Amino acid sequence: MVKIYLIQVIRIPLSTFILLLFLLACNNEVEKKTFDYPFQNPALPVDERIDDLIGRLTLKEKASLMLYNSPAIERLGIPAYNWWNECLHGVARAGEATVFPQAIGLAATFDDDLIFRVADAISDEARAKHHLAVGKGNRSQYSGLSFWTPNINIFRDPRWGRGQETYGEDPFLTSKIGVAFVKGLQGNNPEYLKVSACAKHFAVHSGPEKIRHRFNALPSERDFRETYLPAFEALVKSGVESVMCAYNRTYDKPCCGSGFLLDTILRKEWGFKGHVVSDCWALDDIRARHKVVVERVQATAMAAKAGVNLNCGYLYKYLPAAVDSGLIDESIVDKDLRPMLRTRFKLGLFDTDDMVPYSKIPADVIDSEEHRKLALETAGKSIVLLKNKNGILPINSDTLNNLLVVGPTALDVTSLLGNYNGFSKNMVTIFEGITDRAGKGTTVGYSQGFLFHNDSLMRGFWEAGMADAVVVCIGINSLFEGEEGDAMLNPYGGDRKKIELPPNQVKYVKKMRAMIKNKPLIVVVTGGSAIALGEVEDLADAILFVWYPGEEGGSAVADIIFGNINPSGRLPVTFYKSTSDLPPFEDYSMEGRTYKYFRGEPLYPFGYGLSYSAFSFDGINTAKNIYANADTITLSVKLSNKGPMDGEEVIQVYARKANPAPDDPVEVLAGFKRAFLRKNSQETVEMKIPVKSFARWNSEKQEYITPAGRYFIGAGKNSAEILQEVEILVK
Repeated sequence: MVKIYLIQVIRIPLSTFILLLFLLACNNEVEKKTFDYPFQNPALPVDERIDDLIGRLTLKEKASLMLYNSPAIERLGIPAYNWWNECLHGVARAGEATVFPQAIGLAATFDDDLIFRVADAISDEARAKHHLAVGKGNRSQYSGLSFWTPNINIFRDPRWGRGQETYGEDPFLTSKIGVAFVKGLQGNNPEYLKVSACAKHFAVHSGPEKIRHRFNALPSERDFRETYLPAFEALVKSGVESVMCAYNRTYDKPCCGSGFLLDTILRKEWGFKGHVVSDCWALDDIRARHKVVVERVQATAMAAKAGVNLNCGYLYKYLPAAVDSGLIDESIVDKDLRPMLRTRFKLGLFDTDDMVPYSKIPADVIDSEEHRKLALETAGKSIVLLKNKNGILPINSDTLNNLLVVGPTALDVTSLLGNYNGFSKNMVTIFEGITDRAGKGTTVGYSQGFLFHNDSLMRGFWEAGMADAVVVCIGINSLFEGEEGDAMLNPYGGDRKKIELPPNQVKYVKKMRAMIKNKPLIVVVTGGSAIALGEVEDLADAILFVWYPGEEGGSAVADIIFGNINPSGRLPVTFYKSTSDLPPFEDYSMEGRTYKYFRGEPLYPFGYGLSYSAFSFDGINTAKNIYANADTITLSVKLSNKGPMDGEEVIQVYARKANPAPDDPVEVLAGFKRAFLRKNSQETVEMKIPVKSFARWNSEKQEYITPAGRYFIGAGKNSAEILQEVEILVK
C-alpha cells in the first residue's frame, strides 16, 4: 500500500504540486499571524468571512460598500475601493498599457484561442498596474481589479455607435469570443481571480444612443431568447464574475429594476453566483426618464429588490432611508451585499499580497515587447482584405520606387484607438508603418489629402503623378461614432444616421482615381462598424478594412500591403449596400437584420475576407443521423492551399433547415476554426459542432430544442459561399 500511495503522489501534475506547496507555505504563515477580526483571516472559508464582516457593519456602512466608489471603513481596516475599471481592448484610461485592436477587430480574427491570449496579457498588465498604484497610495478610479468588460450585446444595426465595442452580429461568435476573453481575464487559480470580468449590457441593448435612457425594447420571445440572451448565458455558465444591467427598459421594466431579468433568468434559470452592477447612473433613469417611480428612494428599493448588488452612481446611499421607510428589509441589503463581498475576497482585496499569486506579476509586462508582438499578431489577423483586383497586393517593396500615402486617417492616432482605450508610447500610425516597411530605398510621400468634415480643401494630386502606387486612407474614427456624447463631430448621439462614407471621401477617391489612371490604387478604411463602400469598390484596386487596429495597427497594415502577413481577417458583421437595406433603427425585431434574417444581397457577407493564398474545400464528412439531445457533431473538412503563399483559412460551418418555416433563419453559424496550411498542401480538419448552435426556442416548453428533421451542414469561406455541404437527419 505504501508503494501505491507514493506512485499516486508522484503522478500529480507539476503545476498542481507547486500550487499545493504554495498554499501550504501560505497557511503556515497564516497560522503564525493574529487577526483583529475573523473576516481578515484567509484560512477561514469565504462564507464565514463574509458572515463575520456583514455582522460588524452598520447599515450605512453596508450601503457605502454597495457604491462603485466605496469609501474606506477605517474602524475595520477596510481600504477604499473603486469598482469602475475598463479594459475593452487593453487596460483603459489608466496611463500606459498595450493597446490591442478594438473589440470588433478582435471578433474579426475568428480566433478564440488568440483572444484568450490577448485577455491574459491584458489581465497581467491590469494586475501589475493595480499593485503599482496601491503601492503609492493610489486607489482612484481605473486603478482597481474589477473590469466592466466585455460588451456582448448583439450588433444588430450598423448605425449603432457602440457596436464597435461588441463582437459583432452573431450570438455564437459573440459567445465564443466572449467566453475566451473572460477566461483570459479571470485566470484559472482555484482561490483567487486574476481580475473580475463583467458581461454587459443586460439585456436587449443596442441603440439608439440618444434615447437609451428611456427606450423600451420589445423583442419577440424568440428573438429575445435566440439573439439577445445566448451570449449572456454562455458567459454566466463559464463563470463570469459580474453582469451589468442596461439603461433601457425590456418588456416595460427598467433593466436595473427587473426581477425577471436579474432574478428569474440570471440567478434562478442560469444559476449566476456573481454580482450585478448597474450601468452608470442607470438607477436615476428608473425615476427621471423611465418614470416608473416618483422618488429616488423608490428607485433605490426597486433596484435592490430586483437584485442589483453594486450601484455605479449614488442612489444606493438611500438604502438606509429605504429600510427606514419600510420599502425594503435590511435582510435584502445583506443579501445584495454578499456577492460583492465575495468578489472582493476572490480578488484578494482583504488579503496580503503574499497570499495572492497574481500580486507577483512584474511591472515590466506593461506594454512589453512580448505584448506588442501579440498586438501586432492580433491586428494582422483582424484586418480584412475586401478586394484585390488582379492580385495587385501584395506590393513587392524591392521593386517599388515611389509610394504616396494620403488621407486623414493615415497619420491619425485616433484612428488606431476606437473607444474605451488605453494609451501607449508605441502607437504606429498607418503612414509610419508603411514608411518603415517600405524600406529606406523607397520614396514614401504623404499628404493629408482632405479634412474629415470639409470637401472644399483637397490636396495630394500633383504628388500622385510621381508615385508608382497610391494608398488612400479614409473611413471614420471616434469623432464620428461612439457612445452618447463622445463623438464630437456627430450630431446623432454617437450613432450614424447613414452607413455610407462621407461624400467628400468618395469625391476624393474619384479624383485620385482619375489622376493616377491605371496605377495601383489601394484604399485603407478605418471604422468600427459596417460601411457601405459600393462607390469605392468600383474605384479601388484593393481595399483593406482595418477597424481600429491598436498600437501596432500601422505595422500590421503595412505588413499586409507588402506581403509580410497573409490577410486572414473575416467580417463579424454584414456589410450592406446602403442604408435603405436596413429596417428602422428602433425596431428590435431581427427580421431583415444580420446574415441570419437579411433576405437581400449584401455588399460583403458575414464572414467574408480574402487571402493571398488559394484555398479550396475538397470534401466534408459527418454522421448522417444525429440525435436532438446530442452535445456535438464531429465534422471533417478537407482543405487545400494551392498557393502561392502559406496562410490561414477560417473554416466556417453553417446549418440550415432543409424545409424552413417562414420565420426560420436563412442559416446559422454553427462552428469556426482557423487552419494554417503551407502552400501546395492539403489537410483534413476535424471540428466539433455544438448541436445547440442550431436549436430554436420553444415557447410552450420554455426551452431550446433542436426540431427533428433534415438539415444541411455546410462549410465554406463565408455565409454566402458554402463550398461543401452534407445532409443530416436529426431524430
